[in-house]
Amino acid sequence: MMDNLRTAANGPVLKIVLALIILTFLVTGVTGYLSSESGSYAAKVNGQTISRAQLEQAFLQEKNVQQEKLGDEFSTLLSDEQMLQQLRRQSLERLINATLIEQYARKLGLSASDNQVVQEIRNLPFLQTDGQFDNNKYQEYLSWLAHSNISPDSFAEQVRQELINRQLKQVVIGAEIALPPEIKREAALLLQERTVRFATLELKSIEEKQTITDEELKKYYDANSKHFTVPEKVKVSYIKMDAANELKDVTVSDADIEKYYKNNLVKYTKPEQKKYSFIQLDSDYAAKSILDELKKGADFSQLASEKSTDKFSAQKGGDLGWMEESSLPNELKSVNLTQKGQLSDVVKLSNGYAIFRLDDIKPQEVKLLADVRPEIEKIVKQEKAVDAFYVLQRKVSDAAANDNESLAAAEKAAGYQAVITDWFDRDHVPTDINFNQVVQAIFSGNLIDDKGATGINSDVISVEGDRAFILRVDDVKPETVQSLEQAKPEVTELVKRQKAEKQLQIESEKLLAALKEGKGEQALKTAGIQFEQPTVIKHLAQTNQATDVAFTLPHPKEGKPVYGLAQDELGNVVFIQLDKVVPGSVTDDLLKQYIVGYQYQTGNIMLESLIMNLRDDADIKFGQLE
Repeated sequence: MMDNLRTAANGPVLKIVLALIILTFLVTGVTGYLSSESGSYAAKVNGQTISRAQLEQAFLQEKNVQQEKLGDEFSTLLSDEQMLQQLRRQSLERLINATLIEQYARKLGLSASDNQVVQEIRNLPFLQTDGQFDNNKYQEYLSWLAHSNISPDSFAEQVRQELINRQLKQVVIGAEIALPPEIKREAALLLQERTVRFATLELKSIEEKQTITDEELKKYYDANSKHFTVPEKVKVSYIKMDAANELKDVTVSDADIEKYYKNNLVKYTKPEQKKYSFIQLDSDYAAKSILDELKKGADFSQLASEKSTDKFSAQKGGDLGWMEESSLPNELKSVNLTQKGQLSDVVKLSNGYAIFRLDDIKPQEVKLLADVRPEIEKIVKQEKAVDAFYVLQRKVSDAAANDNESLAAAEKAAGYQAVITDWFDRDHVPTDINFNQVVQAIFSGNLIDDKGATGINSDVISVEGDRAFILRVDDVKPETVQSLEQAKPEVTELVKRQKAEKQLQIESEKLLAALKEGKGEQALKTAGIQFEQPTVIKHLAQTNQATDVAFTLPHPKEGKPVYGLAQDELGNVVFIQLDKVVPGSVTDDLLKQYIVGYQYQTGNIMLESLIMNLRDDADIKFGQLE
């Protein structure tokens, strides 16, 4: 593996890739920080803005994915504000990670051409019929994407990013990171089969037999009385402001659209790209000899394949791929190739000498306003709605501050009445206001003191960046401790379970010992349980602790079973009788599959680690999302 990495690292581009990866891991946490800054954006990543419109788009896509996955249960998710809040944060996290990878790939000169993206899409299995690209399936898929509010361009960019991620994985893990002998042992273990029988001693059956005295109840209650409390409860009045409500009153003019287009032209401009190849040699003399051959008409790709010491690019005839000017290594910038087919002179590298060739040029492309008009109109409308939302917040906030005795002035400023809740405690907050910031303001802020409600209005509480609240606590019921009589049913249940758990542990250990001594038949009968029919389990299909424990037991010897025990999720004890172990058989084809899977898994882990370190070293600023 290390030899492969050293060989790949000989090329200037891959050398830079590996060096930067190492540097990223070494400098973890030195300069990165996470800060909060208000603004009309969702986040800024190293100065690059993720707009609220982008976040809303990603959030909508995530909701569509969940709707496809959950079906009829999706309505339950929509009614859970905490789950929606979590989905929105996940959407933003994915946008931040994608931006970091995009910036990193650009820095390294990694890219995916339009032709590669098209070919990747054509090769997607679900868009093929009998191994051939099916345009009808593609059109149906585009319709589904449109239903999910995803444009064809957005889909293509997602495919492009996956191709770039794949390049990163290939660079990080090398070509042969998975060693067959190691994988073969692991595969054999995963394919191993064990014949087992299970018997369950239920906690509930023991619990039902427990008798509890008043003295035991009192003793437990006295030791744990603080756990039998009726929590503090409140009644609240609140005004909810939602950015989505502002959309219906927003209008967008042609001038607004044109202004946004001009101010953000870089977003709709694809920079000029150049495709390069190179041949790397060990000495200046060898490089000049190759350059002479090239000037006489020798085939560049053939010489690169045969002579280049950069084995990674030599496999592709010296091809370095498409690159933008901003991502060119210094060696390439210095030769300043401008014409297709132009050769550089011999260039000295840190680890050899090279000849570069400019293979092709893609001119800068600028999308026409007409092509992006619907997208811009939507973005501008959302931005205007957000601006109007913040104006409304300030207006309602000022009214609530000027008239702190009630929400009457704030209601007038908002244009609608406050909502009045019923009694609730910290663990049962009404769905509409169940956000950490709101709960903190109610129960841990200045709206309540030791005498009850303070009778003042809260400040504006911003939630998720597109909702905000102003509220006041109308009444408070302080926390109280239940009497023993009130808590008696709960205390009785807890004491019974505690006694049953102790008895179950003692009985299970005795029964396991009897099984190991060969006296299990009578012990099982006395306990009122028996082993089930034999079942064959596989390491890959482990689903619970009992099967997990079964694979830790030693192999049976001389036909004598081996015994063990585990605990299930209900607290029951499960006895395990291991009768037989059949080693896994690994064919060459299966081994190849495991190696591919191992590489894929390793690549994902390395990519996740890379993202974590990029985040540690990044300047990430959040808008008003929390």
